[in-house]
Amino acid sequence: MQYLQRMLSGKDQMEQDQSPVYLIVGLGNPGREYRQTRHNIGFMAIDALASTLNCKLTKVQFKAIIGSSLLANNKIILAKPQTFMNLSGQAVSSLMHFYKIPPQHLMIINDDIDLPLGTVRIRPAGGSAGQKGIESIIARLGTQDFPRLRLGIGRPPGQMMPADYVLQSFSSGESEVLKAVLDRAVEAVKLFVCEDLDAAMNKFNGRLG
Repeated sequence: MQYLQRMLSGKDQMEQDQSPVYLIVGLGNPGREYRQTRHNIGFMAIDALASTLNCKLTKVQFKAIIGSSLLANNKIILAKPQTFMNLSGQAVSSLMHFYKIPPQHLMIINDDIDLPLGTVRIRPAGGSAGQKGIESIIARLGTQDFPRLRLGIGRPPGQMMPADYVLQSFSSGESEVLKAVLDRAVEAVKLFVCEDLDAAMNKFNGRLG
């Protein structure tokens, strides 16, 4: 009986090891002073995902804080690079190489200043649109062909410089919309992993109603 149990356990482990692996990376800047800023909405989405999946983000690997979980028999690795935003590609490229993750199983979650707050936009590929973290990832991977989940943070008011605006915290009046956006980001990633990118794009692209 013990031998049979070991055999079954070994088979389960082999099947788990052969499961597809997805890497979900939220972009942001490390440090307490940046935690609630607009530029860190990618980190916020990863924290929301980790909470939903009961995933502990406690391991430090390749200049990133990571955690892993299973979702619909797929292994999902959540990561928050601990370099500053413009060096995000270092962690992403190293994690992809180590875990042998194809670009189509990578999803980057980042802020987008050109989209209004409340907007979620999923794309299968494309340029950086000036987002420094995406620029770094494209440069390190040598390709633009990887999915990204863009979360709108809105344009700066008046004459405020974008560099100053993205490092501002969300206002208390924006907290309800922010929570709804993070909830949508979580569901979009889950659909991406459980079904495919097209399903996530069809359901979640657009602005909150």
